[in-house]
Amino acid sequence: MTNEETGPGGPAAPEVPAGSLLLDDQLCFALYAAQRALTAAYRPLLEDLGLTYPQYLVMLVLWERGETTVKDLAGALRLDYGTVSPLLKRLESAGLLRRERSARDERSVLVAPTGRGEALRERAEHVPRALSAATGVSGDEVARLRKELWELARRAESAAGR
Repeated sequence: MTNEETGPGGPAAPEVPAGSLLLDDQLCFALYAAQRALTAAYRPLLEDLGLTYPQYLVMLVLWERGETTVKDLAGALRLDYGTVSPLLKRLESAGLLRRERSARDERSVLVAPTGRGEALRERAEHVPRALSAATGVSGDEVARLRKELWELARRAESAAGR
């Protein structure tokens, strides 16, 4: 069999030999390529909403949780404060969220969707179905992949000492 038959996109990739340094044999590269392709598939759906993919993730957390601290938002997204802060600034400038110091703890900054940000939620409700249709991935496949990826993330975090 050729690499085209068994490699990326092929029906059944063979077991990767331990210690292989071939790019297509790397799990990290397959995840990277899949993440880039998914982000690209999201792009036209999110452009209609005026959001980038990272901004969409921020709004998903806010739609789910409502008002939350920047620290908790960053934790939910698994990002550091320095990465989240510019996203919040752009979303605030667009009128989709508000930031304010907590009255209980002025070291803490609270973030919440504005009315305009909440209204965007209705327009965003089609995104998961549209992405599933565009990629041809069924709901069962999504559930299986998500479960496997969260398990991989848990194992990788454990291996990294987190």
